[in-house]
Amino acid sequence: MSAMTATAMRTHTCGELRGEQVGRETTLCGWIESVRDHGGVAFVDLRDRYGKTQVVITPQIGAGRVFGSQSVWQVKGTVRERLEGTRNAALQTGEIEVEATHLVELNGSAPLPFDLSSDENLPDEEIRLQHRYLDLRRPEMQKRLALRHRVLQTIRSVLDRLGFWEIETPYLYKSTPEGAREFLVPCRAQPGTFYALPQSPQVFKQILQVAGTDRYMQIVRCFRDEDVRADRQPEFTQLDLEMSFVSEGDVQAVVEELLAEAFRAARGIEIRLPLPRLAYREAMDRYGSDKPDLRYGYELFDAGPWASGLAFRVLADPVAKGHRVLGLKIPAKRGASRKQIDDWTALARTAGAGGLLWVRRANALAEGPLAKHLHPSQAEALWKLAAAAEGDTLLLAAGPEGGVHHILDVLRRNLGASEAHADTFQCLWVTDFPLFARDAEGSIVSAHHPFTAPKDAPELKRSLTGDPMGVQARAYDLVINGSEVGGGSIRIHEPDTQKAVFAALGLTEERARAKFGFLLDALRFGAPPHGGIALGIDRLVALLAGTENIREVMAFPKTARGGCPTTGAPTPAEPSQLDALHIRTVPPSAPP
Repeated sequence: MSAMTATAMRTHTCGELRGEQVGRETTLCGWIESVRDHGGVAFVDLRDRYGKTQVVITPQIGAGRVFGSQSVWQVKGTVRERLEGTRNAALQTGEIEVEATHLVELNGSAPLPFDLSSDENLPDEEIRLQHRYLDLRRPEMQKRLALRHRVLQTIRSVLDRLGFWEIETPYLYKSTPEGAREFLVPCRAQPGTFYALPQSPQVFKQILQVAGTDRYMQIVRCFRDEDVRADRQPEFTQLDLEMSFVSEGDVQAVVEELLAEAFRAARGIEIRLPLPRLAYREAMDRYGSDKPDLRYGYELFDAGPWASGLAFRVLADPVAKGHRVLGLKIPAKRGASRKQIDDWTALARTAGAGGLLWVRRANALAEGPLAKHLHPSQAEALWKLAAAAEGDTLLLAAGPEGGVHHILDVLRRNLGASEAHADTFQCLWVTDFPLFARDAEGSIVSAHHPFTAPKDAPELKRSLTGDPMGVQARAYDLVINGSEVGGGSIRIHEPDTQKAVFAALGLTEERARAKFGFLLDALRFGAPPHGGIALGIDRLVALLAGTENIREVMAFPKTARGGCPTTGAPTPAEPSQLDALHIRTVPPSAPP
C-alpha cells in the first residue's frame, strides 16, 4: 500500500497492484474504460491516472448493475493471479486481476461526445476543447500532463541546486512598448487608468538584480494579445532566469545543465554538451533561418558572385540591385521529379518568391529551364560552387536580403519534413544577433528587446546614434529542432548606454522616462552587470512530447480566435461592471 496514494476511499491506485499483492484485499476507485461479458462474468477495465486494473465481476456481485462507459466506481475485492495465457505483458498490472466482492457506483456518466479509449478518430479540436475535462482523461493527454510536470519539477530542482531563488513578480503591470500588443486591465480605484498584463517580467527581473538577489528564477505566465497559431497562445508559460556578474557563457552553461536533466528525466535522452554555437550571420547564410533545424542537411550556397557574370538578367539584375541569389542542392539520391519541382515552385511562391529556377547536372551537362542560359564553363563553375555531383538538382531563388532566405528556409523545411526524424533532437545556440532590425514601415526596432546590451566596440555610442544597424547584440537564442525555445541576452546595466539605445529606437527622453523611468532610476544605484534568458515551457514540452501544437501540452488552451470553449470566455461584461470601471464600449465598425 502506498501512503502517497492511499485515501479514505481506496487502498491502491489502478496502476499499483503487482504479483506480490496476490491474496490481499484491496479497494480501488476509478472510471470504467471497457466491459467484456464472458458468459455472465464481466471483465471490467477500471482506470485512473496511474493505470488500469482488470476487475472480475461475477453474476452474483454484478446482478442488476449497468457498467456505463466512464462511470465512476469503487471496487472492493481480492487480488488474484491471472490464469496462464491471459496475462497482459503490455500492462503494468497485467499479471493480476481483482475479483470484486463489493461494488459502489459513485457517479454515472452521460453518453460521451467522443471515444476516450483511443487516439484515433478524434473529433475536431473545438469539440475536444469544449469537453476538455474528457479530452484530458485520455491516456495520451495524461502522459503529456505528466511529462510537463516532470519537466517543471526537474527545472526547479536543478535551479535550486544552482542557488536560484524563485521570486514572483506582479501580473498587474505598467504598459511598456515591448513589441506585441498588450492586454489592458482597467483600474477601478483610478478611473481612466489601466494596468497591462506582462508580456514577460523583463524589467522586474532586472530590478531584482539591482536588489542583489544574484540568481532569480520564476516559472511564470505571460500574456500577448496577438493572433493564435500552433506555437503561440495569448497566455503562455515561460521559465525566467536572471544572474548577476555573468557572461553569455555563464547563462548558457546553466541552461544546458537544466536542459540535459530535463531531457533525461522526461524522455531518458542524453544530449551532448556543450551545445554547438552558430553565429546569426552564418545561420542565415547556411540555412536561411536564425532558428535552423540541424536534423537534416540541405545547406544553402551563395550564388550571387556567380550570377553577377551571367547574361541572363533574371539572375544578374537582382545582384546589380544589391539583392541576393541563393541556391539549394537536392542530392540525386533524394530525387527531384518534375512534379516535385513544380510543387516546390508553388511552395516558394507562397513564401513570396516570383518563381524558382532549377538546373540538373546530367552526364556532365546541364538540363532544365536554366540550362539554355548557361555556357558550359558557367555550368561547370556552378557545379563547383554547389559541390554538385552527377544527378544533383540545384534550386535557385533571387530577391532582397531576408526575403530570399525565408523562401529557401521554407523549401529546406519542406524537404526535411519528408524525412524521418522521430526522437531526434538537435539543440544549438544562435549568437551574435544584430541589436536592431527594421519593421514593415522601415522604422528601427529592437531585434530582441530594448534592454539588450550592445557588443563592446570602438565608438559604441557613435554607432548607436549614427549607424545603429551595424551594432551587434550580446544576445543568444536556444534552438531545438528548428524551433526557438528560448531567447536571452546580457542586459544593459549603465544608464547612459540604456538612454543611447532608447534614442536609437526613436524614444525621446521624455517618453523613455514616462515608460521606463523606474528602470533608469534603478540603474543609477549600483546596478551590477547581469544577464538571463526566457525559455518557452510550452514549446519545450511540445517538442519532448513529439507534437508541433503547443495546445496539446496545455491543460486549457485558447482557440484560434482567443476563446476558451470549456468556459465560453470571453463574454460581455454586465453594464453595472462597466459603469463601476467608467468604461463605455463601442460596437465594431462594419467591414467596408
